Amino acid sequence: MGRFLLALAGCALIGAGPVRALEVVSGVLRVDYPSQLPISRYDLRPDDLGFAGAVLATEDNQTTGRFLGMEFLSESVAATPESAPDALDRMIADGIRLIVVMAEAGDLLALADRAGDDVLILNASARDTALRDDQCRANILHVAPSEAMMADAVAQFALWKQWRRWFLIEGSNPADRMLADAYRRAADKFGATIVETRVFEDTGGSRRTDTGHVLVQRQIPVLTQNAREHDLIIAADASDVFGLYLPFHAWDPRPVMGAGGLHPVTFHAAHEAWGATQFQRRFEKLATRYVQEEDYQVWLALRVIGEAVIRTNSNDPGVLRDYILSDAFELAAFKGRPVDFRPWNGQMRQPVLLTDNKLTVSVSPQEGYLHQRSTLDTLGLDEPESACMAFEE
Repeated sequence: MGRFLLALAGCALIGAGPVRALEVVSGVLRVDYPSQLPISRYDLRPDDLGFAGAVLATEDNQTTGRFLGMEFLSESVAATPESAPDALDRMIADGIRLIVVMAEAGDLLALADRAGDDVLILNASARDTALRDDQCRANILHVAPSEAMMADAVAQFALWKQWRRWFLIEGSNPADRMLADAYRRAADKFGATIVETRVFEDTGGSRRTDTGHVLVQRQIPVLTQNAREHDLIIAADASDVFGLYLPFHAWDPRPVMGAGGLHPVTFHAAHEAWGATQFQRRFEKLATRYVQEEDYQVWLALRVIGEAVIRTNSNDPGVLRDYILSDAFELAAFKGRPVDFRPWNGQMRQPVLLTDNKLTVSVSPQEGYLHQRSTLDTLGLDEPESACMAFEE
């Protein structure tokens, strides 16, 4: 009987005439920037980064949607920073008002302001904490975690291990300094002490020559020599310049966390707990490669839309936004507990995985970090800490 009713859910009753399907078209706009090659070949950027996640999410949404008289479609577009505004305009002109954006903070804000309040933007990549703070926008929901959330995830594990004395090494680029600030804030928040800070100067040039490891083997010990007594090295290297070289090369034998050694991620290809193996196999069959964080974040963003559409039976951005920010919304995400959103700044609450690239070493929030509302709110800006005013009624 249950099967029969489920099959009828997407069909017209006899004599009642055809049922018009609710069509839900989402867009994925990826802004591509000139970038240097990563340190490791394992980290080369695939051409379909993010887009493969969109295909899988659309299939997942449609699996449920077809029984409910819904049709889920998605359109993925890659653009340069210069062409992104026109790409956004074309999407909106085609009637797409639910758009996942992969872009740096400045372009994300410009695109959101250009789109206006009738379009719902889901941020799938930018981690700048300011986007959840005084630079927030009411039409942006953040699926990507903030740098503050990632730094707090590392800090909680370090303090759980009683590694309280940190030696912070930060890069010289603006993104590195922003990440270093997040670790300073995390240290203050959870009671760690940064005993010393040093800067690794990014001088450019090739990092993947045949003699690269020889130079690093000489440079990193000199950089880290005679540091004050510390339990842990924290690498603030958002630019992917030096962090991966720190393990085994530092002067003192200490664990490395942050951008090298044990690092925080939203998802990774070796994660298998909480049903993630099934997700990994479906993704690998579709994309013929391993999943990356951006793929997962786009998948998650489109699943947020799909879940909200299914629960509200609406494709209106305003209706969906209100539901997503409500206490009623939650979504399974293969990370041990449902994810939902902070109504004061539009940030998704979610666990953060800590990995060494081979397995999930731990998951934050850690045991013992309590909160009056949700332990997930121990990661990143809590409501009293956020200066976001755009979400106030």
